[in-house]
Amino acid sequence: MPTFHAGEVASITSVTSPPKGPRAATRAAALASALLLGAGPTPAAPPAFAAPPSVAGPVTRAATPDPDDPDDPDDPDDPDDAGAAGAADAAREAGAADAEQLSAYWTAERMAAALPGDTGRTAPATTADGPRPGEFVPASTSFDGIPQAGTFFWTDAGGTGRTCSGSVVRSPGRDLVLSAAHCLAGYAGPAPRRHLGFVPQYHDGLTPFGVFPVRDDGVYVSREYYDRGVHAGAAYDFAFAVTGPNRDGQRVQDAAGAVELLTGSGYFHAPVRMVGYPSGARKPLECLSRTTPWISDDPADPGTFERIACDGFVGGTSGGPMLVPWPGGWAVVGVVGGYHTGGNTPQISYSAVFGSAVRALYEAAVTGARPAGPRLRPAVGVRAQRADDRPGGGR
Repeated sequence: MPTFHAGEVASITSVTSPPKGPRAATRAAALASALLLGAGPTPAAPPAFAAPPSVAGPVTRAATPDPDDPDDPDDPDDPDDAGAAGAADAAREAGAADAEQLSAYWTAERMAAALPGDTGRTAPATTADGPRPGEFVPASTSFDGIPQAGTFFWTDAGGTGRTCSGSVVRSPGRDLVLSAAHCLAGYAGPAPRRHLGFVPQYHDGLTPFGVFPVRDDGVYVSREYYDRGVHAGAAYDFAFAVTGPNRDGQRVQDAAGAVELLTGSGYFHAPVRMVGYPSGARKPLECLSRTTPWISDDPADPGTFERIACDGFVGGTSGGPMLVPWPGGWAVVGVVGGYHTGGNTPQISYSAVFGSAVRALYEAAVTGARPAGPRLRPAVGVRAQRADDRPGGGR
């Protein structure tokens, strides 16, 4: 195996917005100590992350209405502005109605009965996908979760409840959730949403922050993943979902906080706190470990991925975040997925590396660009329909 070097200076996509104070830092220190004491071989040194000189957002001046300017967006007497405000209010009311319906549908019984949407995690291993001989595999523990991580629920074409994990990432719209592409790709573009919603910190049948519906055309998966497929496109196994408000009108980041999206940080990270939601479990799992590079030994799933040893991560945990300590809370450097859709054994998980492709997909989601979708396959004798000709197509 060739020598690997940690990624260059980490590039920042957004600014962390989790709970503040010393509690997160204390927890991170405890996690780091646990990793380094009695946990097998000493982990490879992680890269030194260098924050930019300033991580604050742009300064916004207080608006002063100009009654003589017909284009002033802050003029309360402008009928166009009033119309826009009315449209925004209507959109919020419609979003709250969607959330009300989803909250009624996803009862505690239905959520508990949902099956994993990542069925590939239970497939038999055909290559060296699992622990190495003598490798230390950290145990995972059940807990009540963290506000920034949660689970997606939806129904498949047959009406069966399905689930995958996800995490809220900081975004200008305060409405973005990160997961795995193999979980959400079927719901992009014109595909029906089928009760698709996100529940932060779901545990014990509870929805402490409510249910957040995924917006129409709100699923962002890279064009490369659609074109190459689940296995050949494993290096693009990440996705974003733009959500609507819960039934109280709150945006998901305002309700639950968010983690930093960190790209360009390479393959080596320690300590890493991985969180996932096993299907059918009352509580999520967390595990402390480290990530290292893994060169695929399966030609069907080409690429180099992040690899992490953590026991108990079975179906349903796909899309779960791999978190590293970050000023003010946590940053996400990977999600369960990629090689063999996250791994074929409960002890070893994988992630697509977070680089420029993740950053580009994030930018598409936060700017409202047209999401990609599966290309239509024409019937025999029918002209192929271009992706641009249908809703949800194109790049």
